[in-house]
Amino acid sequence: MSRAISFSLARQLCSRRTTTATSSFRCIGAETKLLKSAHRWQSTAAARQPVDGPPISQANRVEATMKRFWKKVDLEEISVDGQVVKLDKRSLKTPEGNILALPVSKRLAASLVAHEWEKQEKLIKPHALPMTSIASRAIDGLRDPETHAQVREALLKYLDTDTICFHEEHPPALVRLQAKHWEPLIQRIEKDYGVKINIIKSLFGAGQPPATKRILATVIEDFDEWELAALERSVYSTKSFLAGFALVKGHLSVDDLANVAHVEVLSQIETWGEVED
Repeated sequence: MSRAISFSLARQLCSRRTTTATSSFRCIGAETKLLKSAHRWQSTAAARQPVDGPPISQANRVEATMKRFWKKVDLEEISVDGQVVKLDKRSLKTPEGNILALPVSKRLAASLVAHEWEKQEKLIKPHALPMTSIASRAIDGLRDPETHAQVREALLKYLDTDTICFHEEHPPALVRLQAKHWEPLIQRIEKDYGVKINIIKSLFGAGQPPATKRILATVIEDFDEWELAALERSVYSTKSFLAGFALVKGHLSVDDLANVAHVEVLSQIETWGEVED
């Protein structure tokens, strides 16, 4: 007889009227004993049941503990899928539990992911894992066609408020740096893709021409998940679709992108000097 049935029978038996205090006491004692026994059985059974929740991965474990739990980092090639980073011989996984495998064509990116994990110290710094974050985004989210289309649509909206299209007329240092870092980039995109980029000098600009949006939308439609993940991160970081687009297409280096994104900061440093942190 199972413990659950025994517990039910005990309650039924003890619910009957008894004629003596001794009988009542014995019933209460039997119910208490079986209640404790059933509670222990239920706790044990519950412990055996699978727990719902996200797949356990290195990324989730880092988020939960914020401590380094591995000793050795390796980069291993696996068939045609490319390369995986291994932490103590276990494949690195994304927050969704997918193996973080990068194609052979992304060998440098794979090396950078491995380097990020190798350089983590005793306490983890999530902001020091940017390549891991971008690769995880590509694998977990951007392989889905619907998500891919939604992200493209969201990024294209940045064209009308693109940072590098809003040019100031003073101070002189800012005007000069805009001309140095922004104008060549705009001219390159106009020439290579046959589009017109409007330069806006007020807060009430008209945005970019519909034809420009259509042409650039067609270009990024062919981006794979890796390219779109890089575009998404760079656009959100710089508030500039054109700067992120130029980086992914190879028109800008990372250092060039940093200069494009920090024109106002650079102008202030030229004017007032740099203060050390």
